[in-house]
Amino acid sequence: MKKAVLVTLATVALGATTIVTLAADELAYQDQIEARQSFMHVYRFNLGLLGAMAKGEAPYDAELASAAANNLLAASRMNNRAMWPAGSDMSAAGYEGVTWAKADIWSAGSEIGAKSKALSDALEAMAAVAGDGLAAVRSNMGAVGDGCKGCHEPYRASKD
Repeated sequence: MKKAVLVTLATVALGATTIVTLAADELAYQDQIEARQSFMHVYRFNLGLLGAMAKGEAPYDAELASAAANNLLAASRMNNRAMWPAGSDMSAAGYEGVTWAKADIWSAGSEIGAKSKALSDALEAMAAVAGDGLAAVRSNMGAVGDGCKGCHEPYRASKD
């Protein structure tokens, strides 16, 4: 009888520990997903400034263009691997409609590193000339846009 009670208590304790661990993992993924979405908002905001200038929707401002380009470059150089744990994609239970990251990011043969490097290179070129005039911003926007699409097209599902 005593042995049965001990086994039962041990089983309950193990089960409770497993549930707490799963809940902690879920919370960690939530924090990581929120962090990477916030990170992408920083990209979107700064790209929006440059894009509005390039399209003529906002007046060119050399200081603002240079600051936005340097912000983007700094963001591209940030080590954000902790924001991207395997299993935090849109196919994970409970994350449908929370994240649009495809599981392919973590698959063997993923080119995410090379794609990130291409974006960083395009942002480096933009940062070098963004304060030099509207023509310089316009001439670099295509490469920056292609850098963004390099990851978004293969590794991010459409929100629609």
